[in-house]
Amino acid sequence: MRVFLDLARGIDALNELTGRAVKWLVLLATLISAANASLRYGFDLSSNAWLELQWYLFALIFLLGAGYTLKHNGHVRIDVIYGRFSPRLQAWVDLLGGIMFLLPVAGLMAWFSWSVFAESWAIQEVSADSGGLLRWPIKLALPVGFGLLFLQGVAEIIKCAGRLTGQLPFTSERAEEIV
Repeated sequence: MRVFLDLARGIDALNELTGRAVKWLVLLATLISAANASLRYGFDLSSNAWLELQWYLFALIFLLGAGYTLKHNGHVRIDVIYGRFSPRLQAWVDLLGGIMFLLPVAGLMAWFSWSVFAESWAIQEVSADSGGLLRWPIKLALPVGFGLLFLQGVAEIIKCAGRLTGQLPFTSERAEEIV
């Protein structure tokens, strides 16, 4: 079990690093959005590239931040019932939900989106809008983002198994469990 807990620790570190980097994209997207709006309304200057860059950054924040959000238990879920469960039952729900739903969906999304990226890369796809950006970089974010989410799902399943087998304590904050 120790090897799996070490693997989970490594995945946690990867998504923590990614999440901390993605936080800077929020600032960058905000600054670009403010500058773009100021130039458009103040000086009647606009560019499709700047608009697309805002969309790309927004997509990157969500796609690359999904694993980080899962690590910190930040995804929306219905806690009306789940919150009343014992920590042991919550671990079982998380374990089974991760195995039956999270991993298959995230894995399939990463797998199938790879061909979307590869095709875009092969033809060097560019936006149809005048002055638009290359499309393949944002399409690469799909398999990478879902891959990071998949990996974090593996880490969360390992930690649930660790709690259920007594290797890890039951805590309220999942992100700080592996010591």
